[in-house]
Amino acid sequence: MGFIIVELVYWLLTIYWYLIIARILLSWFPDLSAMSFGQWIYRLTEPFLAPFRRIIPPLPLGGMYLDISVYAAIIAYYFAEKGLMWLLQYILILLGLY
Repeated sequence: MGFIIVELVYWLLTIYWYLIIARILLSWFPDLSAMSFGQWIYRLTEPFLAPFRRIIPPLPLGGMYLDISVYAAIIAYYFAEKGLMWLLQYILILLGLY
């Protein structure tokens, strides 16, 4: 039972990881970002990425800006994912479900 819970949470976190990566790739192609699929990805990932943008402003590079907050968000997501998976497994072990 616990293994199924861990796998389900891991699967959901992995899907969200790929949505964040897709968001980064879509930012390079503005035409794709304007499509319904691009807008859907933006709506799903914005709640996670917005706090990082408020803390880390984009860097001006000539006539454009480099958004480095996404890199901080990816690093934070990686550690949050690992921590959450460890905590979930620990709780399931304590409950005798894993």
